[in-house]
Formats: sequence, structure tokens, C-alpha cells
Amino acid sequence: MTRPSHALIDLDALQANYRLAHSLSVRHSSSAQTLAVVKANAYGHGAIQTAMALEPLAPALAAACCDEALELRSAGIAKPIVLLEGIFSADEVALCAQHHFWPMVENSRQIDAIVNAAIPAPINVWLKVDTGMHRLGMQPQDFPSQYQRLKTSANVIGDIVVATHFASADELDNPFTRTQIERLRSLTGDGQIPLSMANSPALLGWEDARADWNRPGFMLYGSSPFSAPHPLADQLQPVMSFNTRVMSVRHIAAGEAVGYGETWRAQRPSTIATIPVGYGDGYPRNAPSGTPLLVNGMRATLAGRVSMDLITTDVTDLPSVQAGDEVELWGKNLLVNEVASWANTSPYELLTRIPGRLRRIYSGQ
Repeated sequence: MTRPSHALIDLDALQANYRLAHSLSVRHSSSAQTLAVVKANAYGHGAIQTAMALEPLAPALAAACCDEALELRSAGIAKPIVLLEGIFSADEVALCAQHHFWPMVENSRQIDAIVNAAIPAPINVWLKVDTGMHRLGMQPQDFPSQYQRLKTSANVIGDIVVATHFASADELDNPFTRTQIERLRSLTGDGQIPLSMANSPALLGWEDARADWNRPGFMLYGSSPFSAPHPLADQLQPVMSFNTRVMSVRHIAAGEAVGYGETWRAQRPSTIATIPVGYGDGYPRNAPSGTPLLVNGMRATLAGRVSMDLITTDVTDLPSVQAGDEVELWGKNLLVNEVASWANTSPYELLTRIPGRLRRIYSGQ
């Protein structure tokens, strides 16, 4: 019998979320394309298995860098892979040519490497423009000349997709997203240049951001990028269920403390269940007492500090909890967004921080 803590990954839900994303893409144009972003180990869900599930549906995948993309190639993934951070050294241009990677470049150094490379075949290139996030992207005044350098290079094939990234697309009342859209469209002109703008929140919440290539990531894994209900985001199906079983149950007297630092103290005679999950498994260390979890499908609350391998929960008001009972830390019945709000972090962070130690079990497809 192995340790019962695991992440159950529902690949059918993953594919359903991709189909929703693509249905939004084609509202812009029937020819619009929808990348499947699998960076950061597919947001903690396992890059290889999720890429295998998404490859039959998506025209291309997206990873952060060559290292992530090479892992997918070694597992037999054949679709083109966009490198969202482009290349870090000139020798990676040859890797792009060899493995059909599409680098998204954002500075003259990367463009120099591509234009000057000795490669056996030309590559597809995306060009990122800084429309106001000021993190990555070509400066608008430099865009025309650098675009022409790529366009006229024998090392570049096909249409150059021009992309940008939004600073506040998850804030639906923030006008800056519209400002960024207008800046990119004014820079690229008459619509002859293929564009890529929409990440998950933009694809769901900003119709004007949908363009020729859309880049859903977080939404594919079934969580809403918004802090409030949203009619499209609410259709997403959670892909990961973080599950385990009760390890031990004990009864303590009023006034007794639980866990490191004695931060939780019983206000009444209490029943405490110990759960074999901790921050070593990706459960947030800063989750406070009171954070919800489900035991036998019923809400219980965290009691005391999260330790590396264990947490404790107050199950006093639940009927007859025993060792072996089912526990859901987050999933289809308790959304990761709610747990993240208790831990004062984002669901993006919780999912991507799931370590290799936590077994991933795949279902569906």
C-alpha cells in the first residue's frame, strides 16, 4: 500500500476545456487557431500526459523554453511548439530548426541569432511587442525595422505572428487591456499580419482580444482566472483533484494545542484528524487555520500549521471520521481558487508548485 496522497488528473475535462477555448477563438474568425499552453509542467498537471491528450486537438503547443519543449519531443510529441520565452543563446536556433520549435522573440539579440544562424531549414518565428506590460517585448518604435529583418531573412519561413501579453486581463473593469489591444492593432496596420493576444482571461473576457492565434493556458486546467463568477469561466471543468485519506484520528480536551508552535488551541473537546499531506506535497504552507477541506465530502477546517508531510483538521462536527476516510484538498467539489484565497496566493501558484513527489494518476481520454 502506497501513501494515499495523489493528484487525480481528468484528461476528459482537460479536453473539454480546450474545446471551450477553441470555440471562443473561432468566434473571432473561423480560421483562428488555439494553442495549448503546457508550460511549467502543464501548470503542475504533468506536461507529457497533458500534451498527449491535447495534441490531437491543438494545432500547436506552447512551452516556456527549449528545455520544456525537448522533454515533450523526447516523449514523442510531434506538433509544433511555440517557445514563449524564445531563445536564450544562439545555438538554440539550430534546435528550433531540428525540432520544429517556433521561438517567440522579443529583442534584437534574439533576432540577430536567428538572422545570422547557419541552419539547414528556415523556422517559423513569432515576434512579441511590448504594449504596456513592460516585461518582455520589442519596443513599438523598433517593431517595423525588426519585423522587416525577420520578414526578409532566408532563415524565417511563413507568416510572422506578432504577439503581445496583457497586464490586467483578469480585471474586467480595467480599461488598460483595451489600450493594449488598440496599441497592437494600430502598430500592425491593416490586418494582414497574424496576431496573438488572448491568454486565458482575455479569451474568456475580452472579445476584442481574440485574434488569429490564441494562447489559453490556465483555463485549460479548469480554473477561472477571475475573482468573481463569470458565465464562460464557470463552464470550465476542474482537471486536478488533490486527494488523500485520513491517517489518524484523536480526541483532545479543551485547551489543548495542535501542531507546531501551538497556534491552534481547542475551544472545546475536539476531534482532530491527521492528513498525510504537507507543503512537501504542494499544499500551501501559509494556509491558516480555518482553511476548508473536504472529509467524506463534508467541510472541515485546517487546525494548526501546515508541516512538510502532514496537516491536521478539526472534524469535531463531522459524524464518525475514521482512518481511511476520503479527503479532498481541492478539486471538483472544493475549487482551488477558494483554497488559494485562504492562503493569500493565486491558484496559478498552487497548481504549478505541485512537486514530483505527489503521484499523478490520469483518467479519461
